[in-house]
Amino acid sequence: AQEAAANGPQDEVGLDEFAAAHSQGAYVLDVREADEVAGGRVPGAVHMPMNDVPARVAELPQDQPVFVICQAGGRSRQVVDHLRAQGIAAINVAGGTGGWAQRGWPLEA
Repeated sequence: AQEAAANGPQDEVGLDEFAAAHSQGAYVLDVREADEVAGGRVPGAVHMPMNDVPARVAELPQDQPVFVICQAGGRSRQVVDHLRAQGIAAINVAGGTGGWAQRGWPLEA
């Protein structure tokens, strides 16, 4: 990962900050595999498997932050670094979908 990406504006949030942004209609990108997403995802999340992201960057909004979520925060961290290098204001969701579900927050199929 590039040094500049780590030192830029806030590039990671915890679940509480994410929930606040989500309630305001934030763009959420779920980079887990299809079988994981089938078990439930954060409501409104756009599914794009991690390995598909580089070829599909053009589908992502350029004018707002993109909150990237996986199961725990590891894969999304890698995706955030890649997207920030492409000039997208990506933000990692620490805790991931697993943390969201553990709090009893709703998931959608």
